[in-house]
Amino acid sequence: MKNEQSTSLVERFVTEILKKGTYHELDRRYLINRIYAMVGEQPLEKTTTVGDLLQLQDALIETAIQNHKIEANPTDREILGADLMDFMTPTPYEVNTKFWDLYQRSPQTATAYFYQLSRDNDYIKTRAIAKNIEFPVPTDYGNLEITINLSKPEKDPRAIALAQKTVSTSYPQCQLCLENEGYEGRVGYPARGNHRIVRLQLDGETWGFQYSPYAYFAEHCIFISEVHRPMHIDRTTFQNLVAITKLFPDYFVGSNADLPIVGGSMLSHDHYQGGKHEFPMAVAAIEKPFELNGFTNVSAGIVKWPMSVIRLKSGSESALVSAATKILKVWQNYDDPKRDIRHETNGEKHHTITPIVRQRAGRFEMDLVLRDNQTSKQYPDGIFHPHQDVQHIKKENIGLIEVMGRAILPARLKAELLEVQRYLLKKPNEMKVYHKKWANQLQEKYQFTDDNVQKIVDQEVGRVFLRVLEDAGVFKQTTDGQTGFMEFIHKVNET
Repeated sequence: MKNEQSTSLVERFVTEILKKGTYHELDRRYLINRIYAMVGEQPLEKTTTVGDLLQLQDALIETAIQNHKIEANPTDREILGADLMDFMTPTPYEVNTKFWDLYQRSPQTATAYFYQLSRDNDYIKTRAIAKNIEFPVPTDYGNLEITINLSKPEKDPRAIALAQKTVSTSYPQCQLCLENEGYEGRVGYPARGNHRIVRLQLDGETWGFQYSPYAYFAEHCIFISEVHRPMHIDRTTFQNLVAITKLFPDYFVGSNADLPIVGGSMLSHDHYQGGKHEFPMAVAAIEKPFELNGFTNVSAGIVKWPMSVIRLKSGSESALVSAATKILKVWQNYDDPKRDIRHETNGEKHHTITPIVRQRAGRFEMDLVLRDNQTSKQYPDGIFHPHQDVQHIKKENIGLIEVMGRAILPARLKAELLEVQRYLLKKPNEMKVYHKKWANQLQEKYQFTDDNVQKIVDQEVGRVFLRVLEDAGVFKQTTDGQTGFMEFIHKVNET
């Protein structure tokens, strides 16, 4: 009788695994015993509501803690959760075989299979992602998308302390390496027992295709070089991005810049990001078309956007790639000192591009965002980086996703903005000092009530994000800035 509850819980989990088709009914007893070995045989003492596979997973993790199979810390929970969900996940060979078989029907059929698998097996943390806060903010450039990222778990102080005592290892070399597929995880490093990667070829090299566990938008995916090498933006990058959009025509794909400050958070491993989402920048209009000498089959224009964006369109892959490469090479050596634009100081290179590619109406469309990572005494974090007066909202790098108009704001703002609202309503509050100047400006601008304060604060956060993008723009959205932008275009055409 003592084991009935435990058996019921484990057997229900095994029944769900068998429904997925990875194992046969003949494997039932084997699976039950393997899971007993992981969670223990004593039934869960506390009554718990158990419904779907993820809730069963949660209950089994609690059973393992009760039975002293694991400690009640985030690391042990994550590792066991991934190992349990690995039972319902096909092997890498099986996933790849099925993916490419389905691809013969259509790319969309293949990606739909892989995306659903990555959600079903809890590799994509759907429950955590659902906690994120998201709202649009209208601007002169279209609706910006504001998100407060609550999905990534906070670092546990005990885990941090334990990590300091743990022997360091260089395996996997980083969290993007293909070595992560099936990796058990450790303190300070994520569990990847349920992780699968689809292999594909780009320019004769093996690359991996996976979904992001903490997705920032629809079908947020990552394309990863098999070789652990630094990020780089060059002709090969442009070729690869176009090739990926040919493989997956309903996905956009882009690359973070390859320099600190203006690049993403992972510059040590060559990778791209893509997905199904249509970002605000993608629908922004061409503000000033121009001719690109030597490329009669490529249309070009400056995009109406707070950052400095050139959009190229062509039905010819080679022409598009060649045009983008020419612009990159000119930008890498371009100086405009009166506008604080310098390609190099003291031997350090400052200029690169954030490229994004998509297919639209049978043509390839490539956005090239000009980036400059200089610092100065006035702007030690970056001349073309969020300036100090907006860092109370956003201090982190402006990477690929933010460039396209989707703010990824830190989790701290959920609580902090509530205190700002209380301050604006003249209620007792614990507002951070670094929000005070901004909050005082808002008080001068609006009459706040309980009914309107949240909406106004949300909209003003969006306007701060717009300022963030304007700060990151190399050629400003002023008459002088746009004159400078056209001077750069003339230089491209002279080269």
